[in-house]
Amino acid sequence: MRVICIDGPAGVGKSSVARRLAEVEGLAYLDSGAMYRAVTLVALRRGVALADADALARVAADLAIHLGADGRVTVDGEDVSPELRSQRVSQAVSHVAKVPAVREVMVRHQRDFARRHLRVVAEGRDMGTVVFPDAELKIYLDADPAERVRRRLGEARPAEEGGEGPESEETLKDRDRIDSTRPVAPLRPAPDAWRLDTTHLTLDEVVARVRARVRSGT
Repeated sequence: MRVICIDGPAGVGKSSVARRLAEVEGLAYLDSGAMYRAVTLVALRRGVALADADALARVAADLAIHLGADGRVTVDGEDVSPELRSQRVSQAVSHVAKVPAVREVMVRHQRDFARRHLRVVAEGRDMGTVVFPDAELKIYLDADPAERVRRRLGEARPAEEGGEGPESEETLKDRDRIDSTRPVAPLRPAPDAWRLDTTHLTLDEVVARVRARVRSGT
């Protein structure tokens, strides 16, 4: 099994880099964040309180979640991919993802995905530290918060079209705080991760450097 991990905070470009790498290297794409967003979406639909950890855990355990090699997500047979980047999901997902029992269920799904596809690029926040600690290569991308907000604004659809809408630097920093201080699987670089500051790099430049790292085998 070959796994390449790409971790980092919100808005750093993990998804774009991982998708491009999957395409050019012939790897399956594992978007772990989409799985947490799927649980969040269903919890919001059902009116589950974000502070009710037990209820959130039950939602995660009850769902039949399937992640395709192209990153699309189905829940109980429904393709929920178009709704996963909505503003309400983005504002709530960090609260759902910090629940230990939810993470336990998602980690099982993620490892099953890797066993099914064998050659995987996995992106998220704890891919290299928790889910795949023995991965062939671990990469940690970072960028200044202001640049990450700029990138999010460039990617997002307007809120009136069901997209995330504007995301402030304060909101992004709050998500960073929640992700990095949660007691289980906090956001942090793996000790053996290759770290890349992408603040002043284009997507093409980041992908080129990541591919060079992959090809070097280090």
